[in-house]
Amino acid sequence: MITNGFTYVAVLIFLAAILVLLEKKTGWKFFKFIPAVVLLYLISMLLCTLKVWDMESTKPAYSALKNSLTYAMVFTMLLRCDIRKVIKLGPKMLIGFFSASVTIVIGFVISFAVMKGFIGNDAWMGLGALCGSWLGGSGNMVAVQAALNISEADMGYALVIDSIDYSIWVMFLLWAITLAPKFNKWTKADTRALDEVSSRLEEDAKFNTKPIDFQSMILLIGTAFLVSAIGQNVGAFLNGALPFLDKATWTVLFITVLGLIGAVSPLGKVAGSAEVSNLLLYVVIALLASRASLLELGDAPAWILTGFLILAIHMVLMLLLAKLLKIDMFTAAVASLANIGGTASAPVLAGSYSGSLVPVGILMALMGYVIGTPLGILTAHLMQMIA
Repeated sequence: MITNGFTYVAVLIFLAAILVLLEKKTGWKFFKFIPAVVLLYLISMLLCTLKVWDMESTKPAYSALKNSLTYAMVFTMLLRCDIRKVIKLGPKMLIGFFSASVTIVIGFVISFAVMKGFIGNDAWMGLGALCGSWLGGSGNMVAVQAALNISEADMGYALVIDSIDYSIWVMFLLWAITLAPKFNKWTKADTRALDEVSSRLEEDAKFNTKPIDFQSMILLIGTAFLVSAIGQNVGAFLNGALPFLDKATWTVLFITVLGLIGAVSPLGKVAGSAEVSNLLLYVVIALLASRASLLELGDAPAWILTGFLILAIHMVLMLLLAKLLKIDMFTAAVASLANIGGTASAPVLAGSYSGSLVPVGILMALMGYVIGTPLGILTAHLMQMIA
């Protein structure tokens, strides 16, 4: 049994490294259904269940690292989202994206009201974390977890839904995109603006491609860690001055603002922010899972059903809005997956529609990073009101 905090962290990071290496180098189809980040969570939970490390002895290392690395991750994640580029998407695609976001929030609130008798009145916390993920990405999920101090057990349920329900939703949308001509005729959508927006974004990308080097990596890591440290102090101060939000929530919101400011500064053009944020994300995911036992997932089927109910409500409302607002299939489908799947899958769906539209999928997904954390926290509190 591992009792040393450093050894405990080293094993988790090494596990993450091996899984990422296998995913990138082997080409196994297995990883298409269970990505490395999900497998990392499940294996870490399994090791916790088998008591590979002592929970009490390793707790100080976990407590010292988890939130601090989460805040650093949120900052570097947001450096990629330049608001000036978001505006170039145009009103129709922005309306489509936020329509998906709002319908997802509604789906969470209604589903919790229906299913709380089966998943428990306290399930609003785990669903709040999941909402952060389904509005932005895994990074937003752990940011909401940090802000609301959600238990590792509830996070385990959130990740189970995020894996199973999300995978089926991706397959459904990849199939649905084949119905685009009929769908666009039904909604009477005008698709001429899509190629124009995509070409502008591709031109921007050509001029902003820079190599990742040692200087850029150490600058990003150093800045992210400093922002995390300052953010926690500011969060404590704001909590004392304005106590209607707790310290963690203030910290996350403050760092989100700093990340958006950094994105439009020269720091936003430094190469490597995606790599640094992914590195931090994998470490945080491993840490979270290392405190959750598989024995605590007895109610997983009810949670999985709740996830499908959320997606069903989201789909019905999106169909109604698409008809009302004349939204085309590409915008509706990619907006949905940009929220629920993030940067990992939205570009894939966009590319299956047209290779020239991949930048639109990427930019929509990056928008989710901005709204995922604050809206996830808001949705959690809305569900808490009806608990």
